[in-house]
Amino acid sequence: MHLKIRHRTEYRYETPVRYSIQELRLTPPKLAGQQVDKWKISTPIKATNSIDIFGNHCSVFVQENPYTSMMIEAEGEVHTQDAYEFIDDPKAVSPYYLLQQTNLTEPSKEMIEFFTSSLPKKNTVDEVLKLASSIQNAIIYSPGQTNFATTATQSFAMKSGVCQDHAHIMLSLCRASGIPARYVSGYFFAEESPNLASHAWIDFCADIEKGIWISVDITHACLIDARHIRLAIGRDYYSAAPVKGVRSGGGKEELSASISIQQLS
Repeated sequence: MHLKIRHRTEYRYETPVRYSIQELRLTPPKLAGQQVDKWKISTPIKATNSIDIFGNHCSVFVQENPYTSMMIEAEGEVHTQDAYEFIDDPKAVSPYYLLQQTNLTEPSKEMIEFFTSSLPKKNTVDEVLKLASSIQNAIIYSPGQTNFATTATQSFAMKSGVCQDHAHIMLSLCRASGIPARYVSGYFFAEESPNLASHAWIDFCADIEKGIWISVDITHACLIDARHIRLAIGRDYYSAAPVKGVRSGGGKEELSASISIQQLS
């Protein structure tokens, strides 16, 4: 697929923001199944670019002058093809680090018991896809019930959530089964599902020694394919978030985000 993506994030505040730091992971990497033809990020002031500990493209900018609105825009074109296996760079974070739970993924006793029969006995595609299917069936996709701070156990208790919650529950249960797993943020192209344009899934480690990872989309209970565009990886949503920041001042915040993905000929 040849896809054109435009991702706009706009913030408005009731009083002036005095100071803020924004951290962006909005640049798709070039890797298996994904060729980035062109990409541009527009920010209110010049950003500093770097590569973070997970190998993600990271942009940071600091605003020290007061403002009441801010726009961040990313756009470009990506060629994709079916690919779900990824091999780590030799300098990559150890898979063993991705066995550790986080505040967002820590499982409850009830959650482990509920999914006991679906927990993978080994790190194979069939076993992990069986777990993905169980999560998809148990946690109803329901936008508006959860937010970026919702934990795996909270989503499980409600039996509802979105792709981010599916991913956190999957990470929780893979790690509890001794399988290293990492969060993936990205985009998903499906004309019939515009709400899923901003998407999340997971990679699980199929071979720790060789650093081989397999990508699984829990919301669709399948391996990823040409419809998926990867942005960043991390331990959970927080370390792979496309946009995050801290601020001083501003009062109440109003956020609007829009993503359009168009297939080009």
